Amino acid sequence: MKKKRFLLSTVFLVLMSVILSACDSKEENQKGSESEEKLEFISILTGGTGGTYYPLGGSFAKIIKDETGIETNAETSGASAENMTTLKNGDGEIAFTQTDIASYANEGKLMFKDNKVSNVQAIATLYPETIQIVTTKKAGIKTVNDLKGKKVSVGAPGSGTVANAEQILEMYGLTFNDIKKQDLSFDESTEGIQDGTIDAAFVTAGTPTGAVESLSATEDVVIVPIEQEKIDQLIEKYPYYVKDEVPAGTYKLTDSVSTVAVQAMLVARSDLSEQAVYDITKAIFENLNKVTHAKGKLIKVENALTGVGIEIHPGAKKYFTEKGVKAQ
Repeated sequence: MKKKRFLLSTVFLVLMSVILSACDSKEENQKGSESEEKLEFISILTGGTGGTYYPLGGSFAKIIKDETGIETNAETSGASAENMTTLKNGDGEIAFTQTDIASYANEGKLMFKDNKVSNVQAIATLYPETIQIVTTKKAGIKTVNDLKGKKVSVGAPGSGTVANAEQILEMYGLTFNDIKKQDLSFDESTEGIQDGTIDAAFVTAGTPTGAVESLSATEDVVIVPIEQEKIDQLIEKYPYYVKDEVPAGTYKLTDSVSTVAVQAMLVARSDLSEQAVYDITKAIFENLNKVTHAKGKLIKVENALTGVGIEIHPGAKKYFTEKGVKAQ
């Protein structure tokens, strides 16, 4: 009898253990589900209101909200470098940046030497960001060498434009010490050119750039060319640059102007779920016809992984794999 009771007790204990284990498992699954709940809100970090990131970000935000139901805001910022740092700190979910700046951040180089960013992955490259050296006819600046001794804006502090300006000046044997450097946003730069407080400005953005268009309404805008020899030297040392031009007709220019470009890209925090980034990527690339900015016509799914330079977020990778697009 004692043996029978012992067996029953053992069976009971085993059953209770199984039941408790199942309950724990269910609780863990519920916790996991709660941690992977659908995003309710995201911020897209853009740039200044006079650049290209901000209006594009506004279009993307509306598309994401309409297609996924996620409340999305486009926020102004100091652009590329600042955006990478902001994502690192967890104060945004998605951001625009330049491909060169994303690489610096990922590798801990230049302005990220003491601030390496390891929690950001690529969604996609978007379009060429043209480096425009903007001045006016009355300033009399015709070449990069003419910038020596002049008041020149090199972009907002922490922006990708600063690195572009420094590297282009380097090709001409110049440094920031050779100019009267100003650290201004695109809007502040064009306002400064208009009121005569500065002579020229570096602007890295998709053309046409809103701030420069506004300037061309009242001034004879000049875009300072970069000679082919210097372009070749720049690309050899910094391979993320490509040859580009500002087309005739832009800003009322009579002729096209030779220059260089980097690429704009969209990045995300790596801790965003695969499903969320997949949904966001799909929403954007399947609704590009709703992008109101002219640069929307240059964004194509087949080019989305060209030159990304950093690791691709699994959610974006899943979408592009479905589309037959691979990193190049």
